[in-house]
Amino acid sequence: MAGHIQDRWYKNETGPDGKPIRVRTDRYGTGMRYRARYIGPDGTEKSKSFADKQKRLAEDWLNRIEVDMSSGTYVDPKAARTTFRQFAERWLSAQTTDLTTRIATETRLRLHAFPRIGPRPLDSFRPSHIQQLVRELEDSPIEGSYARIIYANVRAVLSAAVDDGLLSRNPCAAKSVRPPTVEPGRVVPWLPEQVLAVRAALPQRYQAMSDVGAGCGLRQGEIIGLAEDDALDFTGNTLHVVRQVKLINGKAVFAPPKGNKERDVPLPDAVADALRAHMDAVKPVAITLPWKKPDGPLVTKRLLFTNTAGGIVWRGNFNVQDWKPAIAAAGFIPRADQGQAHESAREHGMHALRHFYASVLLDAGESIKAVSEYLGHADPAMTLRVYAHLMPTSKERARRAVDQVLRPAQEAA
Repeated sequence: MAGHIQDRWYKNETGPDGKPIRVRTDRYGTGMRYRARYIGPDGTEKSKSFADKQKRLAEDWLNRIEVDMSSGTYVDPKAARTTFRQFAERWLSAQTTDLTTRIATETRLRLHAFPRIGPRPLDSFRPSHIQQLVRELEDSPIEGSYARIIYANVRAVLSAAVDDGLLSRNPCAAKSVRPPTVEPGRVVPWLPEQVLAVRAALPQRYQAMSDVGAGCGLRQGEIIGLAEDDALDFTGNTLHVVRQVKLINGKAVFAPPKGNKERDVPLPDAVADALRAHMDAVKPVAITLPWKKPDGPLVTKRLLFTNTAGGIVWRGNFNVQDWKPAIAAAGFIPRADQGQAHESAREHGMHALRHFYASVLLDAGESIKAVSEYLGHADPAMTLRVYAHLMPTSKERARRAVDQVLRPAQEAA
């Protein structure tokens, strides 16, 4: 047994005959009687108190401490009383990911995890508590994919607590725990006539943004960040995607594309012509923004797309004032009454142009690897998960292959 147990109701003194005798202390009959003590791996004394008639419990506790030390699963009891929120806030402050990711993670934990499990001490976590969290996330109005990200953030915090020795094992790793369910959904790409209808309904200065989204598959922030300085290669028929405009705590910054992945995208003649016409009508404007973070070094680029005041295209304003009226005009959502906001249309956001682009390439027989590269996805597996259902089936390919061989032979006969 590690350590020893002190009986605080009695002490040893030397009797008249020189032999030790037990005598009552001033604490006799009051307070916790037994104090189990041991030296932890860090060299400091640890202890826990037990009531009268609980000496066996104190011995069992010390025995468990000894087993945990021997097996490498020991957790400092006092440190483990740290709450999930206390540890998560320290964990967040030590993260080295980009500022936008840290802000998004902090927001998800603050809004959805801290109210549910924030006050719970780390050493009290059981798989059932994570199951309850998952059930509450699934019952809330948030989307399943977003709930999964929240769960992943919680799991990451608890994994860090295990690494720091504050938790013996991650309750999220239990076989009985599963992440929030994501309802399977399939991307339904727009038809060419729908893309053209939305384009026609946009203000003229923004119409080429639609061409770049549908014809090159860029994200909205990447389109807004396109610059005359380094994006266009008309000679090589290439669009260089080297930055995006993103918002960090409401402040616009230049930043690398998502995942820090610069890429080159084929520039179709139709898109090149649209960009030339756009630059003739709306000249590029030199815009200066900080790089990567609000206090980063200033960078100046001549952006292709700017607002009517000659500043950056603010995503929120564009989506509400220009994009939603355009998709309403194209019939995707009802037109809003005077003074009223348009209804939500998440599936018909500007991201729909990327889906259209991917569907056109896949229908033409382009490989998943190439589509993934042009879209700037982390890897082809991600592209396959999203767009596999848009790929021509093997049955269609088989029919075409056989027809190409047999049809000429039949006609010759």
